Amino acid sequence: MSDQAQPVINYFKRIIPVDDVDRVMIGNAFKLVHVKKRQFLVQPNFVATHRNFVVRGAFRSYIVAEGGHEHTIAFAIDDWWITDYNSYIFQRPSTMFVVALEDSIVLQIDFEKENMLKAAHHKYETFFRTIAERGLAFYLRRLISNLSHSAEERYREFEKNYPKVVQRVPQYALASYLGMTTEYLSKLRNQRMKKPDG
Repeated sequence: MSDQAQPVINYFKRIIPVDDVDRVMIGNAFKLVHVKKRQFLVQPNFVATHRNFVVRGAFRSYIVAEGGHEHTIAFAIDDWWITDYNSYIFQRPSTMFVVALEDSIVLQIDFEKENMLKAAHHKYETFFRTIAERGLAFYLRRLISNLSHSAEERYREFEKNYPKVVQRVPQYALASYLGMTTEYLSKLRNQRMKKPDG
């Protein structure tokens, strides 16, 4: 199991020291799951029971508003985390979908095992607190960008910072995330391709 968990162990190592005991504990806390394209990890009205580390693949979280309009909340590709954090942290029914955009592999930890890790040693608390803080900072940057930048500026900024996501997620999903129509995003991308500098 430790070998299968190596990608997430490597992620832990970026934030906290990891020894042989930690490798076993982390390896036992996570399970490897294969997810098919269009398969849901989270659905509304069901509690999100797992936090998911993406080993390989791509995911999208979104909500469906009145009238059936979809709003993309987040993406996750290789080496990123995803779930409905409000549902997972508070163990209450979810309000969003988390769906695979391609055949994927994730390492999942459930709520109980995460709490067991945190209780076992303060450095695991430090790890999960750190990724929570980073996630909060990311969402605040996104909120500020949405309030202060034009649609074109939001796209250019996202394209610059997350080129791999732009390449891997469907255009309709990216447009929804950036708060613009698919047609307008297509226009921006075409303009980009026509520039001499590429």
